[in-house]
Amino acid sequence: MTRPAALLALEDGRVFRGESIGAPAEATGEVVFNTSMTGYQEVLSDPSYCGQIVTFTYPLLGNYGVNGEDWESAGLHAQALVCRDLCETPSNWRARGTLEGLLVERGVPGITGVDTRALTRHLRDRGTMRGCLSATDLDADSLVRKTRRSPTMLGLALADRVTCAAPYWWTEAGPGEVLPAEDDARPLVAVLDFGVKWGILRRLRAEGFRVRVLPARTPAHAVLALEPAGVVLSNGPGDPEPLGFAIETARALAHEVPTLGICLGHQLLGLAFGGTTRKLKFGHRGANHPVIDRRTGAVEVTSQNHGFVVDADTLPAGEFALTHFSANDGTLEGMTHRGLPVLSCQYHPEASPGPHDARPWFRVFAEMVAAHVVSREVV
Repeated sequence: MTRPAALLALEDGRVFRGESIGAPAEATGEVVFNTSMTGYQEVLSDPSYCGQIVTFTYPLLGNYGVNGEDWESAGLHAQALVCRDLCETPSNWRARGTLEGLLVERGVPGITGVDTRALTRHLRDRGTMRGCLSATDLDADSLVRKTRRSPTMLGLALADRVTCAAPYWWTEAGPGEVLPAEDDARPLVAVLDFGVKWGILRRLRAEGFRVRVLPARTPAHAVLALEPAGVVLSNGPGDPEPLGFAIETARALAHEVPTLGICLGHQLLGLAFGGTTRKLKFGHRGANHPVIDRRTGAVEVTSQNHGFVVDADTLPAGEFALTHFSANDGTLEGMTHRGLPVLSCQYHPEASPGPHDARPWFRVFAEMVAAHVVSREVV
């Protein structure tokens, strides 16, 4: 099949040529790479990829099609897709369509035929950078200029672009306005949506919680008015430091109710307690990242998607137990407050997609919530 040409131009002037797939359109964003072998539907629908052009290092994409179950949100959030080879005839009993058909339907452009190994090596050497992918403008110099005019991820607040417009319940069937009566006995967890993955909500429900999802700018007093047994600060895209409203909310909630931070939520807690964050050279994105639990020496193989980290050296001395670190670069991956029912992890304990090694984070949170409820009843 002969396809129209497409170009990907990076801000340093490097240009990659290939063929257009998906929507015949143009997109700018931070060019990143994901090392997962599967899970492209989950990756593209993960709100944390808002503002990014995703390069898949696994050479073949689309071989098992797309389906109605593997969504992490209601739509696609990645700006564009880059791959080496696109499978045009998927084979899987769950498939309900093709990856390219989904891209066309949702208006997302892509490029295939790219030497993704060379692109990934370039990004590892130089660091992630802005890019412009186009099937409509094939002038490389023009695309480089557009790239350099686009916003950088450093300092970019994106939570408002991906959060829910109104509160909703997470039900067995997904988002809903009403919960079944039998759910009333479940302890309530409020999830602040900075770009939450549905996998997190599925996992919380599986742990026995009644799950209420709230817009990112819900103030702490409104969250506490719901009398939740616990709070989850979700994942999300962009730089955490500009989210002053979320940092303030995280600080207030953490002193009142058991709190779990995941990915961006972890970073917000770090900032709320006086730490700082920094941008990684090329981030962690994939379903095969090893994390060491320094309490036991055990290694978890984890699903990750972040470009920023909490700088462990800037956290108040002795306030947190710093428990988990990346085996690849030594960056902080998990922590527990020594005096408050607060814990957070930088990676994704729900997997989606990926291994299940990290799921115990939800069990620890559930136990923390139960212990807090008991302590309040005793008082």
